[in-house]
Amino acid sequence: MTQTTDSPPTTPAPRRKPGPRIHRAWYVAAVAFVTIIGAAAFRSLPGLLIDPLHSEFHWSRGTIGAAVSVNLALYGLTAPFAAALMDRFGIRKVVAVALTVIAVGSGLTVFMQHAWQLILCWGLLVGLGSGSMALAFAATVTNRWFTERRGLVTGILTAASASGQLIFLPLLSWMVEAHGWRPAAVTVTLAALAVVPFVWLLLRDHPADVGLPPYGASEYVPKPAPVTGAARRTLGVLAKAARTGPFWLLAGTFAICGASTNGLVQTHFVPAAHDHGMPVTAAAGLLAVIGVFDVAGTIFSGWLTDRFESRRLLATYYALRGISLLFLPMLLAPAVHPPMVFFIVFYGLDWVATVPPTIALCRRHYGDDSAIVFGWVLASHQVGAAVIAFLGGVARDVFGSYDVVWYASGALCAAAALMALVIRRRGPGTEPLAV
Repeated sequence: MTQTTDSPPTTPAPRRKPGPRIHRAWYVAAVAFVTIIGAAAFRSLPGLLIDPLHSEFHWSRGTIGAAVSVNLALYGLTAPFAAALMDRFGIRKVVAVALTVIAVGSGLTVFMQHAWQLILCWGLLVGLGSGSMALAFAATVTNRWFTERRGLVTGILTAASASGQLIFLPLLSWMVEAHGWRPAAVTVTLAALAVVPFVWLLLRDHPADVGLPPYGASEYVPKPAPVTGAARRTLGVLAKAARTGPFWLLAGTFAICGASTNGLVQTHFVPAAHDHGMPVTAAAGLLAVIGVFDVAGTIFSGWLTDRFESRRLLATYYALRGISLLFLPMLLAPAVHPPMVFFIVFYGLDWVATVPPTIALCRRHYGDDSAIVFGWVLASHQVGAAVIAFLGGVARDVFGSYDVVWYASGALCAAAALMALVIRRRGPGTEPLAV
């Protein structure tokens, strides 16, 4: 008797030579790393431009913060749709278009004269482009090319944005101080354009494109057919995930993560330090040091995620971050001193260490849809960042300092630690939640 199934026949692996000693997946991860570094260049700029734009155009910090808020919100809201578009058109095409949009948006800021142009170029165009290059891109690459070392690779790709900050922030701060903000914007444009041919020539969409199994897999995996209806699928995944508790807990914790990093420290640390008499170049240098330790902390977090329970890791990260923010108002001073250096190192290690365990929890709870679900979780991250970027500027205009925002963010991090512990545990071999 012959047993039959309804599943389609498996596409046989093409005949190929034995694979190289270094799996092609690592080269793809390296290309993705460099690509995210290029996209991170513009994200290094907003905190440096608040004071120059305020001085030149006499726009309030709240107005400038609103443009940053649009950028941060679109960075997150675009991510889940970009993940679905990568399933439809391929990673390479989506990333190349995204980098071009970033270059156009940052280049046009050179010619702006009105606040609405800042919101259009800096907020809308760069927000859409950078959103397509968000961490959902890293999740897609990891899911397709790796079955082992996913936590480590996620940590490495997450660290790419910090590496971009490390590379570009000192250069851009020097350019803003010495030559004004326009050459800095042009530098960002050229950096984004320079990465486009690199992506087009070297990035590949799937291991099947080069006749290899994913890293850690023993069998060849056929390339899936393009998934049509990207917008419908993205919204459908959101509708299903929204009926589960873990989604809202992950979204809530990640919103606080964005509020306490991109929205607060990355946007307002330089002007806040300048309020206390610290030179802009020195404050930008401290942010760059955060980037140094962010790389180490995120990669180490990925290593820990492969070995320890993600919920407990998240709770620990948020608790430590909240404690450090409560001490920051007492550390700001005209000169860099040892306690401030300790804060920078400590905070840098925790900056985006939350990403690998968050992606791991999405993968565990939502299976094949995890990249899109994480895109929506990332959207909440950026909404939280956008809210604090705007409110931080308003608080500075109203109260004359950022102190209240530091304290509020510390309290929010404590709440995020408790939320992380509430996320339901699931065994690694169970199926995604039925919704």
